[in-house]
Amino acid sequence: MPKFAITILLIFISLSLKAQTWELGGALGASGYMGDLNPTNPLKFSGIAIGGYVQRNFNGYVSAKLNYTYGTIAGADSTSSNQQFRNRNLSFRTSLQELSLIGEFNFMEYIPDVSHNRYTPYIYLGIGIVGYNPQATYMGQTYNLRPLATEGETPYSKTAISIPYGAGIKYNFSGKWNISADIGYRQPNTDYLDDVSGLYPDKSKLTSPIAVALSDRSGEKTGVYTGVAGTQRGDLRPHDTYLFLQFGVSYTFVTEKCYFSR
Repeated sequence: MPKFAITILLIFISLSLKAQTWELGGALGASGYMGDLNPTNPLKFSGIAIGGYVQRNFNGYVSAKLNYTYGTIAGADSTSSNQQFRNRNLSFRTSLQELSLIGEFNFMEYIPDVSHNRYTPYIYLGIGIVGYNPQATYMGQTYNLRPLATEGETPYSKTAISIPYGAGIKYNFSGKWNISADIGYRQPNTDYLDDVSGLYPDKSKLTSPIAVALSDRSGEKTGVYTGVAGTQRGDLRPHDTYLFLQFGVSYTFVTEKCYFSR
């Protein structure tokens, strides 16, 4: 386990010792991304998201959650409405594995099976680490893009620090059982979720014929390759963004030191 993930776990354990209730839950939904192959649509979903969490509720308003989510994102220039993107003809698929520590704030006092409020909107903010592995399919075979250095870059890290933030609503539908729906964006410190970032490389300096082929795919249909070394390949923005839309179910365990609702 990465050192950063261990630090997150230790912080969560420290917070948990002060808590009065704890909660277990799981969630299922969709994932998407904004980046070099989708620069404008913040709600374009391209894969699944599934996760689980353990949460400590300090009172009816504030909680801390240790959360794990697995998701997939993808993009293809061939499906774009932009002719320039279709000419570029890049594509990718990436699996994401995120471990995060998230602080959650309820707008209404919410204690399942105790408080008068059966529902509440909420917001959240946290910090996490995400593992990612962009891939592309070429001539029927799937290749990991990171080791190919398709832009001539020093191979980027397999993980990134990520800042999750979002909003949702939860509902206490029976006893200590809850359902929830939320949407959240993640700001990772990488621009390589899609293996696209900057400029076309000097193809003579790439490591293999496969790296050359996946660096510039513009001529696969026309035979005319337009990826000239030093010209723009990505959108030159500093990072990509990914998002999760999830629907969850959880159960809240109340300890002996119970809450008292006014």
